[in-house]
Amino acid sequence: MEEIKFLEGKRLTVVGYGSQGHAHALNLHDLGMDVTVGLRQGSKSWEKAENDGVKVAVVGEAVKGADVVMILAPDEAQPELYRSEIEENLKSGAYLGFAHGFNIHYERITPREDVNVFMVAPKGPGHMVREIFEGGHGVPCLAAVHNDISEDTRDIAHAWANGVGRRVGVIETTFKEETETDLFGEQAVLCGGVTELMQAGFDTLVEAGYNPEVAYFECVHEMKLIIDMVYEKGFAAMRDSISNTAEYGDYITGKKIITKESKEAMKGVLKDIQRGKFAKEFIEETENGYKFMNKERAEYSDSKIEEVGSKMRKMVFSK
Repeated sequence: MEEIKFLEGKRLTVVGYGSQGHAHALNLHDLGMDVTVGLRQGSKSWEKAENDGVKVAVVGEAVKGADVVMILAPDEAQPELYRSEIEENLKSGAYLGFAHGFNIHYERITPREDVNVFMVAPKGPGHMVREIFEGGHGVPCLAAVHNDISEDTRDIAHAWANGVGRRVGVIETTFKEETETDLFGEQAVLCGGVTELMQAGFDTLVEAGYNPEVAYFECVHEMKLIIDMVYEKGFAAMRDSISNTAEYGDYITGKKIITKESKEAMKGVLKDIQRGKFAKEFIEETENGYKFMNKERAEYSDSKIEEVGSKMRKMVFSK
């Protein structure tokens, strides 16, 4: 395949077999590439990767002699893994890849000067990247080059992106831009923003005495239907598909919810990301054994919206 020719004949190693790891490894393997998955001894993913048909080795052995090494372990685990298993085994002139710029941008990993460094970030969760690939389609990928001693690292990055994303499209970026926009999007919109919006809507209706099941459908369940229309056709087409009543309410109410204060808060979130405050706090959280995150997980798992949602999902998705 012309789009991935720069990977042909090369030994590829994917470190990690989680959400992104399995997608990268299997998509490239299905295209005939020589892929080895690097895992820690005793990893729960070892048997799964072998059953999926890819070669597996401990991280150090998988890295030795590899031409391209893509690190897809969790962000917080990468620095120690790089120092203990990857750095000394990475051959001179190899290509070192990441799917997120976090550790390079915040200088938690400083690669040796004799290796090329690139990034390929598929724009979708790993399980969807894999499912869409298996369906004969693909996802766009962001690509960036951090170090290019071989003067062809961009070609390697684009080949990897075209392989994993099945040639849908590659968007050029930088490690800085990808890191800061990705963190901002997750926190302010995709995860933090959307979940708090749905939670607040649900709570407002329930506290006003409305049926929790009806509140769940109106503020959570139907979110997917709207997002799917936006995803497939854009805002204008979505508004053309809903009722005039809903469209009118959209125009007059949206700005009451997302106010100037909301946008100022977003700017504050972005500033914390840009100056490394969020990264520092997240690293401290991991070193503290995820105490804050575990507390939040427990509270949300026991919340009213989860109780109602569990019942509603069983009804909607029962066979």
